[in-house]
Amino acid sequence: MVDDDEDIRGLLRTLLERAGYLVDAAADGKAALRQFYATTPDLVILDVTMPELDGWGTLERIRDLSDVPVLMLTARTAELERVRGLSGGADDYVPKPFGRQELLARVQALLRRAGGRTKTVEAYADDFLSIDHGQRSVTVRGNDVSLTPLEFRLLSAFTQNPNQVLSRDQLLELVWGDPYGVSGDQVKLYVGYLRKKLSPASPEDTPVETVRGFGYRYRRSG
Repeated sequence: MVDDDEDIRGLLRTLLERAGYLVDAAADGKAALRQFYATTPDLVILDVTMPELDGWGTLERIRDLSDVPVLMLTARTAELERVRGLSGGADDYVPKPFGRQELLARVQALLRRAGGRTKTVEAYADDFLSIDHGQRSVTVRGNDVSLTPLEFRLLSAFTQNPNQVLSRDQLLELVWGDPYGVSGDQVKLYVGYLRKKLSPASPEDTPVETVRGFGYRYRRSG
């Protein structure tokens, strides 16, 4: 848990420890990364505005190392700020001031989702792309593609269910782990991100199809 406000760190520590969690706290991004290397946490709660290294920089370095769930906790509530956090690899975004029970529910949901991420096939390949799940690598027609952990999970959900229409709620369950705790708009947003990553010049030509009124489908080629 990373926040430069001592009072918030104390509140969060008390709240989480009473719920049965072991908590490490840091006042800035640099200290947080040192603890991250040392302890390998199951979840990170990360403030944005901090001295030394802010939340954006800390999130970027965490994502270079791990797909551990990250919950952004910040007073910045503008839509562009939320989009920046989610597109940067955060798994959830909670504005301050926050409800204590809601925060605990979101922590529990993120940990449930993380617990279900290990069940996957080792590899996938068709004429358009190939995926190495062990290395978390993706290539499109021989070119490496860099995906955030959430984008990678979304692509994996599609390729593990090729030619099958997946509804918004099914994708929320498969990728986010909870069809009720996350806005359905996130599916549309991340499908757009994924298409642009797979085919920057022509996102509309990727195998990820919109089936109007039903959801999305990955059209396997070859």
